[in-house]
Amino acid sequence: MLQKDTALSDTALENDTSASGEDGTRRDFLYVTTAAFGVVAAGAAVWPLVDQMNPDASALAMASTEVDISAIESGQSVTVKWRGKPVFIRNRTDAEVEAAKAVPMDELKDPQTDVERAVEGRENLLIMVGICTHLGCVPLGDAGDFGGWFCPCHGSHYDTAGRIRRGPAPLNLVIPPYEFMSETSLRIG
Repeated sequence: MLQKDTALSDTALENDTSASGEDGTRRDFLYVTTAAFGVVAAGAAVWPLVDQMNPDASALAMASTEVDISAIESGQSVTVKWRGKPVFIRNRTDAEVEAAKAVPMDELKDPQTDVERAVEGRENLLIMVGICTHLGCVPLGDAGDFGGWFCPCHGSHYDTAGRIRRGPAPLNLVIPPYEFMSETSLRIG
């Protein structure tokens, strides 16, 4: 009888092992499926939060701006807005261009020639981001000791080419990317 009971328990053990093997496979499938649904649900919940960080259509529209420069008289400056920043466009007089070209490089904190700051053949037109390179203030035009721009907040003086000449600002006014579309049109950005 003992042998018969052993044979029966071996058969029961085999049946039990095969059943637990099937359960293990089913259980693994359920774990993987549940995890996959959880990942998809988390992605669906997080996507709106990530997507809202993209710029809206109005910001993308300001990525570049076109300006009619035909009305800017010699010696006159205009300010336009590009990417939320002021951009100074100055139609310099011949005397201002010559004075800017005559400045020795050793007198400049951030040495840059006038030719590097303006387009050849259009040296009279100077296009610069109107933000002081010290702490981000907006300088006043036709002011300061060098006839260019003056930042009254901390006393930075820029010349007629937008180069820093005196004060705490470390760099010249930034030249944005721009191109002339025609004789009377300019695209910034």
